[in-house]
Amino acid sequence: MRAVVTRVSQAAVAIDGETVGQIGQGFLVLLGVAPEDTEAQAEKLADKICGLRVFSDEAGKMNLNLEAVGGQLLVVSQFTLYADIKSRRPGFTKAAKPDVAIPLYEKFMELCRQRGFQVEHGEFGADMAVSSVNDGPVTIWMDTDAM
Repeated sequence: MRAVVTRVSQAAVAIDGETVGQIGQGFLVLLGVAPEDTEAQAEKLADKICGLRVFSDEAGKMNLNLEAVGGQLLVVSQFTLYADIKSRRPGFTKAAKPDVAIPLYEKFMELCRQRGFQVEHGEFGADMAVSSVNDGPVTIWMDTDAM
């Protein structure tokens, strides 16, 4: 699984002009799933993201996690994280098909909820408009194969 995690002061996702998910302080998570990904990788990624200490403490150091700041998550499916860019027109055969990707996308969100976090989301496969106010900016790319 791959994720681009951005620390935000607010973020939202809309479909056809209607907001379907929005958060205040927390993480905007763009989540990609590969065909060989497993629930164990979803667990590993949820642990890493929910425990990531990138929020500032009273000394201004990135030392606090999502729980410490009362943060939320906005999770958006993002198959393009598995783009093959050997040519100018990207290919997406390295991304999981919906029958694999949707259950893992939903499992990831459920794992974050089980850790006590509010999780908002877009709609898998929909054409979405994602907006965010990046805080920092702090943006971290994660791949479970490299963790």
